[in-house]
Amino acid sequence: MTLINSPVKEFREVEEMRDGYLPIEKYGLVGDLHTVALIGINGAVDWFCYPHFDSPSVFGAILDKNKGGTFHIEPACGEEYSRKQMYFPETNVLITRFLSPNGVGEIEDFMVIDPKKPNGTPARREFVRRIQVVRGNMKFKVLCKPAFDYARATHTTEIRDNGAVFHCEALKLHMGLATEIPMKKREDGAVEAEFTLTACSGATFVLAGYNPDKPNMHVMNDAQSEYAFNETVAYWHRWLSQCKYRGRWREIVNRSALAMKLLTFAPTGAIVAAPTCSLPEGIGGVRNWDYRYTWIRDASFTLYGFIRIGFTEEAKEFITWLRHRIHELNPDGSLQIMYGIHGEHELKEETLDHLEGYRNSRPVRIGNGAADQLQLDIYGELMDAIYLYNKYGTPIDYELWDDLRRMLNWVVDNWNQPDEGIWEVRGGRQHFVYSKLMCWIALDRGIRLADKRSFPAPRKRWTEVRDQIYEEIMEKGYNTERKAFVQAYGSDTLDASQLLMPLTFFVSPTDPRMINTIDAISKELMSDSLVYRYNVESTNDGLEGEDGTFNLCTFWLVEAMARSGRVKEARLLFEKMLSYANHLGLYAEEIGPSGESLGNFPQAFTHLALISAAFNLDRALGGHNMAA
Repeated sequence: MTLINSPVKEFREVEEMRDGYLPIEKYGLVGDLHTVALIGINGAVDWFCYPHFDSPSVFGAILDKNKGGTFHIEPACGEEYSRKQMYFPETNVLITRFLSPNGVGEIEDFMVIDPKKPNGTPARREFVRRIQVVRGNMKFKVLCKPAFDYARATHTTEIRDNGAVFHCEALKLHMGLATEIPMKKREDGAVEAEFTLTACSGATFVLAGYNPDKPNMHVMNDAQSEYAFNETVAYWHRWLSQCKYRGRWREIVNRSALAMKLLTFAPTGAIVAAPTCSLPEGIGGVRNWDYRYTWIRDASFTLYGFIRIGFTEEAKEFITWLRHRIHELNPDGSLQIMYGIHGEHELKEETLDHLEGYRNSRPVRIGNGAADQLQLDIYGELMDAIYLYNKYGTPIDYELWDDLRRMLNWVVDNWNQPDEGIWEVRGGRQHFVYSKLMCWIALDRGIRLADKRSFPAPRKRWTEVRDQIYEEIMEKGYNTERKAFVQAYGSDTLDASQLLMPLTFFVSPTDPRMINTIDAISKELMSDSLVYRYNVESTNDGLEGEDGTFNLCTFWLVEAMARSGRVKEARLLFEKMLSYANHLGLYAEEIGPSGESLGNFPQAFTHLALISAAFNLDRALGGHNMAA
């Protein structure tokens, strides 16, 4: 290994960069079930919050290329080179490769997970970036430039013989970068280095929390980094071995399961909707939200996905988190739509006006004001998940049932209110058909659960209201002129959320009304193989700007078609949709007009919908989904 003492050269822009930003789909993800890091195909860590998913960012260049902070490792050679990125098979260990005529180098990125611990949490939480040259020689440059608290807090930098330490007094947070490579301090508080590696040589950088009372940093030598790598690989292999899916799309289903696992918070069992905030649903637009929280809806569907393919332990951990939230019902018996990963009720929304936003998409928001909305659909998704957990996981206890009974009584009294709906519109409450559908699901699953377990319940009252909701949906939610279930009572606007009607057994997938609805959505909300959630021009959602196609809606259409017997159409749609995954098999929330990823990334809900669609499409094709 040769050290370079001259100033580090500027980092090279990737060809696909726009406005100085990598496309969202050019990122990979590593994590340790407490937080994650987004790592670009150029070797840059452009999003990393510490110590948890919802903590302030340490690196946030994905939201401001100049101020946000980054941890960038890339070749410094003057010759041209190409970039590749992959996961070590069946793990969440990310490998970024740089290939040039004179050498091939790799960065192995992972967060240490202990396979001997039930939730994988090691004694020391470490983010490891291991550089190796596998052919020839290659010069590398490293820049570690933290910008604490979304670039709002200053820090001091201390150079050590074995790395550098960053002190942020405002957050009482200290981060250590341990390495055998000598680092140089810059005037802006960043550190950098440049060095050359030859074949079969390497260098390791370890980023971790630093305790000033224990000043020694953990520098990994080659043997130690290899051990940490092998232990982390072993954890992921052991975890994934529980997957019961054996169908045609095993590789992509496995990747979706691994992505969903990365979005679980081990200390509480909570599941975040996505690990990022304010990645735009339209470039330059205002639809930029913070998804680093646990939505009752998203997490309940994710629970269904875990149960579907055999991960009952994740379901158990989430149910534990969920029962605490159910035990904290509002005085009237209702739930919030989302909570913090530790169970926080207050998720104050604020804008970070000092950040320019991804490709100038403002405002940048943290927190989420939708937490105070009324979204009646959450009760159906919650009860469906608990019903399935009771059936395929562990029977629920009486105390949980007692809280559920109180909650369902609230649904009986409030199902006929207008609400903001599944899409969290900010244009006023309406009688959304999907919300009524989910109130029907809540009572239907409650009745079934009470009967299955012989729990005490006001069955007569619940049954009467359930049937009343059903008939009202058929009367007011189906537009006879449009020949389709519509978005809201009195509306003629279509909404892709109605595709869940046959998936939740509200109607038969071959019911003429459902067939008509599938046809109408395919005709009016689908662009080639991609489905919009609704038409923004005919929906008063209270927001400006364009909306991309919603990935989960496309997977819903695949499943609805497969269940209705249109299997060939469903398979073609599914295969096309798989082509929109990024190079690692990951999906953001939406897809733009040129096939680009939009919205927070990766999104748990999308990967759950993929798993469900693959499972049911495989079954419709005559496949064997589950292990014998």
